[in-house]
Amino acid sequence: MRTVFFSSRARGFRALFVSFAVGAIISLPGALRADAIEPKPWTDGPTPALVLEDMHGRPVRLEDFKGKVVLVNFWATWCEPCRDEMPSIQRLRQKLSGKPFEVLAVNVTEPRSRVEAFLTQMQLDLPVLLDHSGDTARGWRARILPATFIIGTDGRIRYGHAGELDWAEPRIVDMIAALMRAR
Repeated sequence: MRTVFFSSRARGFRALFVSFAVGAIISLPGALRADAIEPKPWTDGPTPALVLEDMHGRPVRLEDFKGKVVLVNFWATWCEPCRDEMPSIQRLRQKLSGKPFEVLAVNVTEPRSRVEAFLTQMQLDLPVLLDHSGDTARGWRARILPATFIIGTDGRIRYGHAGELDWAEPRIVDMIAALMRAR
């Protein structure tokens, strides 16, 4: 068996390489920050149906919101990025209060009691719909949570985004405001 010893110069290069690699890994989350990303224009076909019950058992249809811009967010309580972005969705809804805008937060396959406890704990007041079977999320191709779609006033998907985002960012608010003006 042969033992390999590194010279002090080789150890120095190795240490330098390791420090660059560690630095790159540490800075990666900053490069992928939610505020560095934005929703992409939707080109993947027509808007799927959305008919679900709200937290009170009342049926809600996407068509009920024609004439408004609607943010449809698929999420789950176990999804950390979902939990992290929910307060920004709440702030967005508050910023656009009184405007032709609504949020539909679609919980995917969780019991109503778990969703209620989560909303109480997080102090969120968002319209939540329950997708008990997950069929609606599959129909919308929401394969990654959170998955968010912005629906124009004509009922068509205009933008889509998979992953966490700060929805109260001024540029996102401006994008949604532009859709409201395009009525």
